[in-house]
Amino acid sequence: MAARSIRVYPETPHHKTVKETVEILKRDGVVIYPTDTIYGLGADLYSKKALEKILHIKKANHHKPLSFILHDLKEIAHYALVPDAAYKIMRRVTPGPYTFILKATKNTPRYLLHKQKTVGIRIPRAPLALAIVQELGHPILSSSVPGSDVEYHSDPDAISAEYGHMVDLILDGGMTYNNPSTIVDFTGDYPEIIREGAGSIEELNF
Repeated sequence: MAARSIRVYPETPHHKTVKETVEILKRDGVVIYPTDTIYGLGADLYSKKALEKILHIKKANHHKPLSFILHDLKEIAHYALVPDAAYKIMRRVTPGPYTFILKATKNTPRYLLHKQKTVGIRIPRAPLALAIVQELGHPILSSSVPGSDVEYHSDPDAISAEYGHMVDLILDGGMTYNNPSTIVDFTGDYPEIIREGAGSIEELNF
C-alpha cells in the first residue's frame, strides 16, 4: 500500500501537518520530505528500527557517516565535537545547504556510528524540516532519496511511484532543486570539501 501524500508549502509549514509527521516518526516511521536541496528520507534519530528501514530503502550497508538535522547551532555540542574555527564558519553559513562532518560525542546513538565515529550535521534553510525537528524535540536522521535519475531527487510524483510503498508518509513540496548539499569535513587538521553542491564554497571562506 502506498503511503499517504500530503501537499505542503515548505516555506510556511502547517502545524497540523508537522504534528502528524512527528507522530509517525515517534512510531518508528520513515517520511519523505523536501529540504533546501533535494528530497530526503527522515526518521527519529533515536529509532534504530527506522534506521534499518532507511538502509533497506537505500539498499545500503551502514558504512558511511549518516546525517541528521538540527534545529539550530545551540544543540550541536551535544552531538558533535566542534573546533572553534569550524563553529565560526558554521555560524556564518547556517541555516543553509551544507553538511558538516564532525567527530561524534557519546550522546550520539552508537548504532549510527561507523569506525571513524563521525556524523554529518545539517541545519538547512528549510522551515518545514526545522519545524519537524522542533516539534519532535530532538534531531531527525536524514538521508537522500536513492536513485541515479534526476526525478528521484526532485520530483515528488516519481518519488511516490518508486518509494511510496516503502515509507509511511510523503510530504509533497512540489519540484525541488536537483543539487545536494555541499559536504565539508571538519575532522582533520584543515577543513576539506568532500562534495561541492548547493552551498557556495566561497561563502565558507576557509
